[in-house]
Amino acid sequence: MDYNTDIIRDNSPMDNLEKQLICPICLEMFNKPVVILPCQHNLCRKCANDVFQAGNPYWPTRTSVSGGKFRCPTCRHEVILDRHGVYGLQRNLLVENIIDIYKQDCTSRPEKKKENHPMCEKHEDERINIYCISCQVPTCSMCKVFGSHKDCEVSPLQNVYQNQKIELTGCISMLIAGNDRIQTIIGQLEESCKTIKECSQKKSESVNELFVELNTVIEEKKAGLLKRISQAEEEKLKFAGSLIVKYQEKLQSSSDLLQSALQMVEQTGHATFLLKSKQLMNRITEEPKGSQLEKTEPNFENMDQFTLDIEHVIECLRNLDFSTCKCGKIGMCGTNTMVQSLMVN
Repeated sequence: MDYNTDIIRDNSPMDNLEKQLICPICLEMFNKPVVILPCQHNLCRKCANDVFQAGNPYWPTRTSVSGGKFRCPTCRHEVILDRHGVYGLQRNLLVENIIDIYKQDCTSRPEKKKENHPMCEKHEDERINIYCISCQVPTCSMCKVFGSHKDCEVSPLQNVYQNQKIELTGCISMLIAGNDRIQTIIGQLEESCKTIKECSQKKSESVNELFVELNTVIEEKKAGLLKRISQAEEEKLKFAGSLIVKYQEKLQSSSDLLQSALQMVEQTGHATFLLKSKQLMNRITEEPKGSQLEKTEPNFENMDQFTLDIEHVIECLRNLDFSTCKCGKIGMCGTNTMVQSLMVN
C-alpha cells in the first residue's frame, strides 16, 4: 500500500470502511483508477486488466470489434467488454474519492503501535528486508553479507513482491478459469441427472403399460375359458336333468301299474279277476319294450377336456427381461410374443 500500513487500528467504522476498499484480486486497497463492473463490484483497473488478459491471452492480436469477456471475481457475473477492453469500463470516481479521504484520515491519525515485522531467525535483531533469488526465500542483509546467502543472488523485497503478486494474480485467473470449467461440468452432470430421471420415468410408464396390456389379455383369456366351462356344465346339467324327468315319469308309470296289479291280486271274484288280469299282465309285459331311456356315457361327469397347460407361458414370464429389439422399445417384443401366445392358446 502507498500509505502507512504499520498503524494498528481499533475495530472502528474506519476499519470497516477499509475492508470495503480492498480489491479482491490484489488484496490491497484499490489503486486508482478504479473501475466499476456491470454487477456493481469494483476492481483496480490494473487487476481487471490482469484477469482479462489471463482469460483472453490472444486479445491484443484480434482484429474484430469484440473485446472479449471475463468473470467478476466476487460474484462470478460475466463481464462483456467492447473493443477498448478494460479501458472501456466506467471509472468509479466515488470510490476513488473515498480512498483519498480515507488515506488522509490515516495520515492524520496518531501512530499507536507498530506492526510486528518478520525478523531473521539467525540474526534476531535484523529485519527480513531482501529476497534470495537463488534459494527462493526471504532473508536479511546480514545473511547476505556474512551468512549462508553471501554467494547468492538477491533482490529487494519490493521487486520480488511485485513479480510474485503478478504471478499469483495469474494463478488466481487460472483458478477462476478452472472453476468455470468445473461449474460447466457440474451443470452438464446436473442436466444428465435430469435426463436420466425423465428417461427412467418414461420407461417405467412403458413397463406399466405393457403389464396392464398383459393383465388385460390374461383376464380376457380367463373369462373366455371360464365361460366355456360354464357352458359345458350347463349342457351336461340340462341333459342329466332331462333324463331325471324321463326316469321319474317312467317310475311313476311303473308305480301305477304296480298299484293296479296289487289291487287285482286282492280280487276274490274269479270272473272279475279273469276279465282284467290278462290285459293288465300284457301292459306290464309291454311296459319295458315301449320306451328305452337314454343313459349318460362313461365319465360323463368329468371335465378333463378343459385341462389347461400353461407351463410354456409361465416359462415365458420367468424369462421376461429387458432387451433392445429392432423396434427400439425395451422389452416390447418379448411381451408381444407372449401375449400372442396367450391369445392363440
